[in-house]
Amino acid sequence: MLTTLLIANRGAIACRILRTLHAMNLRGVAVYSEADISSLHIREADEALSLGEGPAANTYLVAEKIIAAAQASGAQAIHPGYGFLSENAAFAEACEAAGIAFVGPTPEQLRLFGLKHTARALAKSHGVPMLEGTELLADVTEALQAADRVGYPVMLKSTAGGGGIGMRVCYTPEELNDAFDAVVRLGKNNFSDAGVFIEKYIERARHLEVQLFGDGRGEVISLGVRDCSIQRRNQKVLEETPAPNLPEGMENALCEAAIRLGKAVNYRSAGTVEFVYDSHAERFYFLEVNTRLQVEHGVTEQVWGVDLVRWMIELAAGILPPLAALRENLKPDGHAIQARVYAEDPGRQFQPSPGLLTEVVFPANDRRTLRIDSWVESGCEVPPFFDPMLAKIIAWQPTREQAVRTLHTALGETRLYGVETNRSYLQQILTFAPFASGEPWTRCLEGLKYEAFTLEVLNAGTQTTVQDYPGRTGYWAVGVPPSGPMDSRALRLGNRLLGNDANAAALEITLSGPTLKFNCDAQLVVTGAEIALTLDGEPLENNRIVTVQAGMTLRMGDIRNQGVRSYLCLRGGFNVPDYLGSKSTFTLGQFGGHAGRALRTGDVLHLAPLSERVQESELPQALRTTLGTVRELRVVYGPHGAPEYFTPDYIETFFATEWEVHFNSSRTGVRLIGPKPEWVRESGGEAGLHPSNIHDNPYAIGAVDFTGDMPVILGPDGPSLGGFVCPVTIIEADLPAVGQVKAGDKIRFVPVDIATARRLAQAQETEIASLTPQHPAWQPATLASPAVLSLGAADKRLVARLSGDTHLLLEIGEPELDLVLRFRGHALMQALEEKALEEKALSGIVDLTPGIRSLQIHYQPETLSLATLLEIVSGVWQGVCEQDSLAVPSRIVWLPLSWDDPACQKAIDKYMTTVRRDAPWCPSNLEFIRRINDLANIDEVYKTVFDASYLVMGLGDVYLGAPVATPLDPRHRLVTTKYNPARTWTAENSVGIGGAYLCVYGMEGPGGYQFVGRTLQMWNRYHAVDDFGGKPWLLRFFDQIRFYPVSADELLTIRRDFPLGRYPLRIEHTTLNLADYQQFLADEAMEIEAFRAHQQGAFDAERERWIANGQAHFDSSDTLVEEGEDAPLKAGQASIDSPISGNLWQVNVEIGNTVREGDVLVILESMKMEIPLVASQDGVVSQVRVQPGSSVRAGQCVVVLETAV
Repeated sequence: MLTTLLIANRGAIACRILRTLHAMNLRGVAVYSEADISSLHIREADEALSLGEGPAANTYLVAEKIIAAAQASGAQAIHPGYGFLSENAAFAEACEAAGIAFVGPTPEQLRLFGLKHTARALAKSHGVPMLEGTELLADVTEALQAADRVGYPVMLKSTAGGGGIGMRVCYTPEELNDAFDAVVRLGKNNFSDAGVFIEKYIERARHLEVQLFGDGRGEVISLGVRDCSIQRRNQKVLEETPAPNLPEGMENALCEAAIRLGKAVNYRSAGTVEFVYDSHAERFYFLEVNTRLQVEHGVTEQVWGVDLVRWMIELAAGILPPLAALRENLKPDGHAIQARVYAEDPGRQFQPSPGLLTEVVFPANDRRTLRIDSWVESGCEVPPFFDPMLAKIIAWQPTREQAVRTLHTALGETRLYGVETNRSYLQQILTFAPFASGEPWTRCLEGLKYEAFTLEVLNAGTQTTVQDYPGRTGYWAVGVPPSGPMDSRALRLGNRLLGNDANAAALEITLSGPTLKFNCDAQLVVTGAEIALTLDGEPLENNRIVTVQAGMTLRMGDIRNQGVRSYLCLRGGFNVPDYLGSKSTFTLGQFGGHAGRALRTGDVLHLAPLSERVQESELPQALRTTLGTVRELRVVYGPHGAPEYFTPDYIETFFATEWEVHFNSSRTGVRLIGPKPEWVRESGGEAGLHPSNIHDNPYAIGAVDFTGDMPVILGPDGPSLGGFVCPVTIIEADLPAVGQVKAGDKIRFVPVDIATARRLAQAQETEIASLTPQHPAWQPATLASPAVLSLGAADKRLVARLSGDTHLLLEIGEPELDLVLRFRGHALMQALEEKALEEKALSGIVDLTPGIRSLQIHYQPETLSLATLLEIVSGVWQGVCEQDSLAVPSRIVWLPLSWDDPACQKAIDKYMTTVRRDAPWCPSNLEFIRRINDLANIDEVYKTVFDASYLVMGLGDVYLGAPVATPLDPRHRLVTTKYNPARTWTAENSVGIGGAYLCVYGMEGPGGYQFVGRTLQMWNRYHAVDDFGGKPWLLRFFDQIRFYPVSADELLTIRRDFPLGRYPLRIEHTTLNLADYQQFLADEAMEIEAFRAHQQGAFDAERERWIANGQAHFDSSDTLVEEGEDAPLKAGQASIDSPISGNLWQVNVEIGNTVREGDVLVILESMKMEIPLVASQDGVVSQVRVQPGSSVRAGQCVVVLETAV
């Protein structure tokens, strides 16, 4: 009895077969190449077995691996699908020899029909009409003689060919002579058979085929005729049944000929007889037999109401009813058309387009009027090794015209982004006259001119990303930054000039721009920093609308003079998918924009068709980006200032200083070089050893936070939570100016009050809306306390602090780690959310973000005034404080942890090379944790981490749902300080401790927590996995994290499988009751107090060691290189200069190396980007003036080349 079947295939057909297996209550076993790890057929199978790495030759075509997988899984049968081993007689014999049923024809039938010349001989002997042709040809001479006899044009064909491979139309003896060796080679390389033959070629031939099914005992039935004439390069694109516009009696004649051929060999299972049809002569000729299920079998199933896969399986299992009985109920109904959706670019000669699918949306699939057979979903990787078909979209309707309309609509509603597809090409075919009239021929598509609304990236520039305004709002609480344009004013002015929607997506260009070829007409404008522009070699002006014709190339060079970012806006914007409500690219999170990354050479971007043009106008001069020598940025004082954190004298110094922009600046944050802070506190206590440390609280974009002794302006890609004080916050109107500062620029901060900040913001809005300059008067403000509300006392104390002109930070209780405060913050957030649903006044709240002992309100002051907001907060807080018993749902989530993972070690090495060599926590973070907590050895650190239960108090601490957590038992709280300055790179899902907190880094990026290891993903970008509960983030507030140990290699496997739903987590549901927890603390109070006293002593001792060793303070300016004269070059030498200040990350050459133009010599790290410096000519390296870790300034010579002799 058949219970388990293995599918020796991949992709859409594997998913299709699994659907039937599930309907039959049979176990389906999948096999896969590791390149197909994200394919749906793996998830949908009852069991999935890997065939290893590599292309088909190493995986799906290795019969021994397939049979071994079947035996290992207990499969009694193998369905080969189509392609691969489906027509391989030796494989069918091997299956039978292993006692496994081969679901298909007999090995003898596979062998007989598999070679076209033996199939032709059989067809001829049974009276099936034949095209004039030859037997196998010995050489090119014989081929030329045969072609003269048959008459040109001829088709030269490999006897074992398929899928359009090994077929060449030849119109002259010269073409035949040139093609012969190539076809022989293709046959030998692809099918291990060098045999070739010739057939007469019909110029306007239709490709018709009859679906057969035989029982292997002489009974054969047919299920109509399919038309597969719509082909490109001999590969089918559209198929339909019944074949349209055949003369009366032709369908029956085709079916009778096919049945005659099938009965001649007692054909078994599904197969197809293919014919060439000459429309002019109304005659058909035998072409070949496909001894397998066809790709297009679905159109036959839709019209005839059958399941051919089920028939094949039931026949192999011996349970198929007699074909005579099945035939009695067969009756065709309606018309079906199939479109093959391929990952290929019709605009570039159908070049395959492998890559990551960031959006997959198909229309509703009722499997009757619309059937979609596919293997992809959002997040699938399309590998380069296999057939590029992504889906088969099949439309059924009572008439052909209705089916065409249904298919056209379905293709229009299909969204596939991340790779290029032929979706639009298929739509154009449906309206192409030969198909629309029902009179296609196999080469008719040569007359179709494909229209693509795209541009091609010929060169990507330094860093070019898709951004929209206002970006991704509403997810700050789970660590999703808004992203969007860093100079939003420039992008918005460009959109306004073009008459676009305000949220239209544009390109943000950093330092140097891309080269773009337009495949359609477009209108564009470039705003922001002035950049060199040419269109087909002719110079263009910035800030002026330009009309581009299809075929033109826009070259964007280097940004000139001041500034660092330019914006390319197009009429209608760029068509990229929304991710969490925005098209903006968040490169660190690898989502949004185009493929979640900066553009690369070879990318194709889709544009809106230019249906309505605008007049070619320009931005007024006064609205264009102009930049001073020292940039003044207006700020609101707060949330943290003097005398709580800084001395009053230092705050004066802060505002008087011209700060220099550090080379390690980027969209995440702009680092500043200037005077060291004068701290009031010795340390951050439980929040961290450094006095800049506070218990993690939410940030506002534009907040200037001190990461140790270095201030950083939080950028639009920055983290939402952090444990650093922020003395000022840049006002909304001046945030765009931050987008135009680069390494070496000078900044001075100027305080203003809230009223002034909002006048300036409104003036900017008016400027953008009217394209008219505004000049509002303003004056600097006298500093006043940022605390604008103070209520209650002890754990019921609430202080409201200004954090810029659009954010209010609410701090609860004393600055200490107390879960009572977190409970109250949670209750406050819930109460405000409930009130927002009830009252329109709170519609001005953009989002609410909790911290450890804080809650930040992002609000729109023109909708919800600060005074009204403070009044509402006061009332809500009173209600929260009256709640005596607090309990919250909690889950215990078990996570694997690779202790001291290699990815953590790599980050430490990079930090020591490019940021700080002498840090006390280097080279081992674990040893530092041991020492600062005075534990006996690192094993004690290990035991503490794995024994602890970490309570999730915040999400997004280091992006994307990353938890900030602390052990419920204070005796498990290992206290450390954070990196000073912070790391520029941290591997995704690294686990670290900072202060008394543990965090899991949600994504790759900067960071400062001390590493203990690495775990699995906190964020799932695209796939729907049950453990995530319908959201991209894994954890929830008040979850409890427990770790269990795994090896580094085990973790790599887990990290591969978990986002695909193949590694379910252990999650236990419970409730956390505040009163019970407080009782536990009271019961263990003496031990807890002794632990804390011992820990404090170790903490103080470590700080004394820092002071004694000169490590207590780190001067960021130490890393700057002084201006100096480079040694002059001699004749025949060429200088390779750094285009920007930065640190050298890698040096790839040594003195004496011979290099070619374009070779990468060194890699510079600047503005969080790795910038390769390449050889400007061929030559020999004569000097290397830098080493890894060296600081360089813009224009500094790093390598000298001499002309090779």
